[in-house]
Amino acid sequence: MVSWFLRFEYWLTRLAMAMAILMLIVSVSLGFYQVLTRFIFNAPSTWSEVLSRATMIWCVFLGAAATFRGGYMMAVEVIYKLVPRRLMLGLELVIGTCCLLVLGVLFYQGILMTDRVSRQTLSALEVSISWAYAAIPAGSAVAIVAVVGRLLAQITGREGLGPQHDEAAEQEALTGTDHAISPLGAAPDVHHHTQGGPRS
Repeated sequence: MVSWFLRFEYWLTRLAMAMAILMLIVSVSLGFYQVLTRFIFNAPSTWSEVLSRATMIWCVFLGAAATFRGGYMMAVEVIYKLVPRRLMLGLELVIGTCCLLVLGVLFYQGILMTDRVSRQTLSALEVSISWAYAAIPAGSAVAIVAVVGRLLAQITGREGLGPQHDEAAEQEALTGTDHAISPLGAAPDVHHHTQGGPRS
């Protein structure tokens, strides 16, 4: 059951990251188009700026799933250095629980906000503004799955604990005692330890 969930989380996070990259490309392209129409052709576009802002919102919230999965959102390495190794899993669980609480609030409030603005439209576009606000609950839901996947992988020993890019972790990687692999680098092996310890 855990293995199936981790595979689902892996591909969901990768899909969210791919969508975030696509949204970033669209947003930057529309921003460039806005500059051309305003300063080159002296005929400012009335819709590109609004759509660029909406796609950037989607980029941020979809990309958040990957940052939560890797533990990059709340990284305070000094805490890891002070906590004994035997208590590291407890620290990861506390951090993961805090992340889930914040994401849960974002998900719930995001749904309320999306519903509240559903009758409004984006300026210069005949599209409901709720499509932009929907990025909040959608991104939060994917991030919740990512955080749960990270915790399950650590609890079952499929991933290491602690920060990934501190001096100790880099030294261990050089000596071959620990191999840090990005959470999005390779599909999780359900039988072996395949990922290093990304930080929380």
